[in-house]
Amino acid sequence: MKALTWQGRRNVTVEEVADPRIEAPTDAIVKITSTAICGSDLHLYELFGPFIDSGDILGHEPMGVVVEVGADVTQLAVGDRVVIPFNIACGHCFMCRRGLQSQCETTQVREQGSGAALFGYTKLYGQVPGGQAEYLRVPLADYNHIRVGDDLPDDRYLFLSDILPTAWQGVEYADVPEGGTLAVMGLGPVGQFAARVGVHRGYRVLAVDPVPERREMAERHGALTYDLTDDIVEQLRDLTDGRGADSVVDAVGLESHGDPAIGFAQKAVGLLPDAVARPVMQKAGVDRLSAVYASIDAVRRGGTVSLSGVYAGDADILPMKTMFDKQITLRMGQCNVKRWVDGLLPLVEDPSDPLGVMDLVTHHVPLAEAPRFYETFQKKEDGCIKVVLRP
Repeated sequence: MKALTWQGRRNVTVEEVADPRIEAPTDAIVKITSTAICGSDLHLYELFGPFIDSGDILGHEPMGVVVEVGADVTQLAVGDRVVIPFNIACGHCFMCRRGLQSQCETTQVREQGSGAALFGYTKLYGQVPGGQAEYLRVPLADYNHIRVGDDLPDDRYLFLSDILPTAWQGVEYADVPEGGTLAVMGLGPVGQFAARVGVHRGYRVLAVDPVPERREMAERHGALTYDLTDDIVEQLRDLTDGRGADSVVDAVGLESHGDPAIGFAQKAVGLLPDAVARPVMQKAGVDRLSAVYASIDAVRRGGTVSLSGVYAGDADILPMKTMFDKQITLRMGQCNVKRWVDGLLPLVEDPSDPLGVMDLVTHHVPLAEAPRFYETFQKKEDGCIKVVLRP
C-alpha cells in the first residue's frame, strides 16, 4: 500500500510499504477513505525527530471501511463504515471506566512514562503505524471505532477522530459559567471548533489569531475575533470590564509565536543525535509558552485556563506567583475521544450542522500530495486551515 512516511525534519514522503495484517485476534483492518493532517502532526514534522524512525507512518485522524476482522472481534463486520479515534484504549480498565481513555492502563506506554498509545505518534506513544495510508490496522477494534452511517459525506464524521472532541473537551474543561465569556487563543482547526462549541453553548466568544483567513472563518460562526497584537491581553480585559475572560482555551501549544530563544532551542535539539536529544526533550524546557502566558494574563481572577494545544517540555517555567494570586484553575490533557462521542454524534449528523463541520476543510487532496501540503499547512499559505487527504 501507499503511506505517508517520516524521513527527517521537514521531510515526509509517500512510499510503497507492506499492507497491514491482523496481528492479534482483536484487530481489524480498515481501508481508509479520508485522513486529515493535524496541527500536532506538524510537531512531528518540525520537532520530534529524536522519537521517530525513518519510515514511520504518520497520521491519527482517519476513517474508512472495515475490510477484515480478527477472530475475537464481535462489534464490527466487514463493510462497516467507521471513524477511528486517535487514542488506543481498551474500554474496561480503571482509567477507561472513568472516561480517561487517553490514560488507558492496557495500552499505556510505560517504558516512556506516557499515557495511552496513539496512532502515528512517535516512540513516546507506542510507535503505532498511523492512518495517512491506504489501510490501517486497528488494535482492540471492538472499542477503538465509532460506527457511522452511510448517507453523509466523510467530512461530517472525520473530525470525531480527534479535533472535534479535543475542542469539546477543551471547552468542557474551561468550566465557563452560564452566559460567560470564553477567550480562545489560536484559530487553527481545534481553536475553530472550540470557538464554535462556545457559541453553541451560548457563551460570548473572543478569539485571537494572527492569520486573517482564520479570523474570517471564526467570525462566520459567531465568534468575535482579534489580531495577535502586543496589547491583546489589554484588549481582552477592556472587553470584559477590566477583569479578563471567565475562561480561556489555549489551542496553540508548544510552537506558538514569540520567544525566539526557545525557537532556536527547538531547532538546536533537532540537530543533536537522537540518543542525546531524547533526554534533553524529555527533561528540558522546549516549549514556546507565549500562548499559555497570554492565557494566564487574559483570564480573570478565579477563572479557568484549559490547555488543548500540545506541550512537551518538563522544565518549562510557569508564573506560579501570578497563578496562585489570581486563584486560577489550570486543566489540560490529551482528549478522551470516546468520552464525548455520544454527545457529539447527533450534532455532526444534524442537518443544520450547528458546529460547522462542513465549513472547516480548505483543501481536499490526494494522498500523493501530502508532502506538499504538510509544508503549506505549516507555513499557513494559500489560506490553508485544514487539509483532508484522500488515499
